[in-house]
Amino acid sequence: MTTAFDPIVLGGRRLASRIAMAPMTRSRAHGPGAEPTALMAEYYTQRAGAGLIVTEGIQPSPVGQGYPDTPGLHTAGQVAAWRSVTDAVHREGGVIFAQLMHTGRIGHPSLLPEGLVPVAPSAVAAKGQVFTHEGPKEYVTPKELSEAEIRQTIADFATAARNATEAGFDGVEIHGANGYLVHQFLAPNTNLRTDGWGGGVEGRIRFAVEVVTAVTEAIGGDRVGLRISPGNPYNDIAEPQPGEAYEALIERIAGLDLAYLHLMEGPDRDLTTRLRKAWPGVFVLNPFTHPEVTGPEALKLVEDGTADMVAYGALFLANPDLPARLAAGGPFNTPDAATFYGGDHRGYTDYPTLSA
Repeated sequence: MTTAFDPIVLGGRRLASRIAMAPMTRSRAHGPGAEPTALMAEYYTQRAGAGLIVTEGIQPSPVGQGYPDTPGLHTAGQVAAWRSVTDAVHREGGVIFAQLMHTGRIGHPSLLPEGLVPVAPSAVAAKGQVFTHEGPKEYVTPKELSEAEIRQTIADFATAARNATEAGFDGVEIHGANGYLVHQFLAPNTNLRTDGWGGGVEGRIRFAVEVVTAVTEAIGGDRVGLRISPGNPYNDIAEPQPGEAYEALIERIAGLDLAYLHLMEGPDRDLTTRLRKAWPGVFVLNPFTHPEVTGPEALKLVEDGTADMVAYGALFLANPDLPARLAAGGPFNTPDAATFYGGDHRGYTDYPTLSA
């Protein structure tokens, strides 16, 4: 019987286990120009025992930033700063993928360089507020992307992927989940377009397909993962019947030989099973456990074949040596939600290990 502690080959790389660290925004890129810092390098290095680390969301372009103090991968300074992170993780034997996240309409002009505004497939504002350096602000109506701007955005993803390989990352994960730009193209309530980038299923999946294809052509499919979250209402997304679109998406990208598909699961386990069956490669699952964090019971999902790998978020945040703790049956540090976003080392690099 295969267990979560067994190795697995992902994109030609042998991972020490099937336990992944899920991407988590931490908003601590306090360096100049949205560059990662030495503190961030320490944070990821502490967690190098993961079978796979997927970083926090990294904007592929200036307009792709939706939150304060999130890092980028679109300048030479950012590439150089990320190299210090990847080098440190690799010295500890870790494997690390950069998550490329364009937030689309989720953001605010105050977070962007002068003259830029959030963009989206359609000019539909999200309900709610976003946190900024000046406090919470209402989401604005985004600028609808033109055909030329869509093409440029796809090229930005490909360029950021090349930058990631230059920065020493083992690969990239395209963030197609949680209501950000790729997901906005997929969802019928945020994509009201009637041209070739919207309308029916084929139009709505097109942007995701072309982003994945461009990134694959840039760095090779064995270095590329895709994260999806069908039916996830986060960030004011409505996908009442997501199955058809996501099954069509998987069919279109299955031949690209990607490193993995990463599913952030909703309450519909039947859909998870269908997508798992349709996907020909490594299937990474961030299981639905709301309102609890994903715990040790999720390890059984590898044993029963539901997934090839299991991704942990908050529990990995609070337990830098999580695979060792899972193997030992605990104990586990409790995540401190008050320090999830922004701040200093507290609630970031000061969680104790078992040895400590």
